[in-house]
Amino acid sequence: MQFTIDVKRLPLRIPFSITGYTFEHVDALQVSLTQDGVSGRGEGIGIYYLDETADSMRAQLESIRSDVEGGIDRTSLLERLPPGGARNALDCALWDLEAKRSGTAIWELLALQPRPLVTVATVGIGTPEQMAEAALRYAQYDKIKVKLSADEPIARLEAIRAARPDASILIDVNQGWSFDELREYAPAVARLNVDMIEQPLPRGGDDILEGYRSPVPLGADESCLSLAEYAKAARCYDVISIKLDKCGGLTEALQIVDNAQRDGKELMVGNMVGTSLSMAPAFVVGQHCRFVDIDGPLLLEGDIEHALDYATGGVVGLPSPQLWG
Repeated sequence: MQFTIDVKRLPLRIPFSITGYTFEHVDALQVSLTQDGVSGRGEGIGIYYLDETADSMRAQLESIRSDVEGGIDRTSLLERLPPGGARNALDCALWDLEAKRSGTAIWELLALQPRPLVTVATVGIGTPEQMAEAALRYAQYDKIKVKLSADEPIARLEAIRAARPDASILIDVNQGWSFDELREYAPAVARLNVDMIEQPLPRGGDDILEGYRSPVPLGADESCLSLAEYAKAARCYDVISIKLDKCGGLTEALQIVDNAQRDGKELMVGNMVGTSLSMAPAFVVGQHCRFVDIDGPLLLEGDIEHALDYATGGVVGLPSPQLWG
């Protein structure tokens, strides 16, 4: 099997801020597997708060190059690499290769009846006025995701709600609140008709949520990186956010889906930005999710060929076979 690795810098249209970070670009690790004249592709961005970089992910893949070129399968890959962006890129390439070699769409491989998805559009942190303006720029999107910190979160949220009284809103705090702040802000968040609060507390500080009754559903993102962390997160959170770069690919993501459905948990699919090549396998996970956040390409200066179609209302069409799957 021929195995190629490439790194591409993807500039953002404008700087994008969340709690503690501002991004001007992301580096995408893109891999290709070619066998019998057929190629499968995958893309990994990595997890910035775990210090994953394009170089570190490339090194992980190079460490198992002989296994890959010898024909590694997805089950073996779970044992050879830990969860993260490198395994995600390779795992998704293996799914794509299988679909293309067999002439069988991913939907048939997984026995799914696919449907278009409705993604949020994400508003980064700025002044209340800047965030309200950003929400208005996304007027064609019915659902928006708002990044907040501990710096006047309710004033920012009120400005967005005033600008977009029609929108379904979820907020993402990216570990930015203490438990006392969560208890203080949650009633106002509920008053503003927000659908979900994603990752309010720092990773590792979740035990205090056991027994807490939030007026708004709480979602685990950084607190549920992989299947190994699912059980603990499920005790503290109502919603589990799955990102392929966190859990290391579609294979493990589908295992998390199975566990969450068994336990009656709501699901969200998210992203670490990236091109439509990152979003296409996330689109598969989104078939099982109440909350869908696959707007990464909207933040970039440009997307790849055969990109996903983002239509009015935030409706995302099915990936074409030329893109992935």
